[in-house]
Amino acid sequence: MPKMLHTGQVMIDLVMAVNKLPESGGDVLAQSASFEAGGGFNVMAAARRNGLPVVYLGRHGNGRFGDLAREAMHAEGIQIGIAHSAEQDTGLCVAVTEASAERSFISYIGAEGELTAEDLARVPAEAGDYVYVSGYSLLHAGKAQALVDWVLALPTGINVVFDPGPLVDSPQAPLMQALLGRIDVWTSNSVEALRFTGTSDISGALHRLMDLLPEQVLLVVRDGPNGCWISRQRTHTHVPGFKVVAVDSNGAGDAHAGVFVAGLASGLTAFDAALRANAAAALAVTRWGPATSPLAVEVDALIGQHTPPEGR
Repeated sequence: MPKMLHTGQVMIDLVMAVNKLPESGGDVLAQSASFEAGGGFNVMAAARRNGLPVVYLGRHGNGRFGDLAREAMHAEGIQIGIAHSAEQDTGLCVAVTEASAERSFISYIGAEGELTAEDLARVPAEAGDYVYVSGYSLLHAGKAQALVDWVLALPTGINVVFDPGPLVDSPQAPLMQALLGRIDVWTSNSVEALRFTGTSDISGALHRLMDLLPEQVLLVVRDGPNGCWISRQRTHTHVPGFKVVAVDSNGAGDAHAGVFVAGLASGLTAFDAALRANAAAALAVTRWGPATSPLAVEVDALIGQHTPPEGR
């Protein structure tokens, strides 16, 4: 069976719930706080909970946060591709969720911000595998060049999935330019797609992404509670979402991405994989915390409660 090789960053989230963020220089009391594995862990956990074998091809730290990261990955059945821990500890992200379910992040990068060609060679990618690349990785000087060089050397038949994240806002950076021609699957939310393409609506973003990326690329652009759009060879299809009461949007996009890749790897059509991903994201926002992707049986149950949409 294909596997996911995740080359992003596992961090530890300090998750806090507040009514609203304070003004600059202000202070508020949180209703809850906990340390949870987050970052790239969210995508990997979503994929594992939906049947896809996963390998973490990233570094992990030597300290309390590294221990938490490894414990979380072991609990999910995620294989740790780089066995030894780094000298420094795993990084930390303060993730604050407001009563509106909107979330804000402040991150400090640790051991996960470094990676070498030797690290990446520890687990070979095989035909049919999905190599997951995060846009965050392109911002870390200690890993970006080695990662892009490794991805560009991958043989055809290995699927490269790219998630730009909120900080990669242009196709013009040299490493981004180099990577564009090797992307097989693009997954982002609509805000990220619009910012990256400089367009004003999802249709325009999909067309612009088609201009930038290989002809056979599969595009997935999430549209919040409306579901998502998928596109291949300039044929755009809307995949409807599921109505739920959201309490925390942290990790919903990651749940969507992980479940979508798991669906593709299991042989589903892009539409059916996206429908499952929409269901997973809907369930994720009804739960507090970063790695809230549901199990496959929960996704099945939510889909089974609704009339199958057109477009399959």
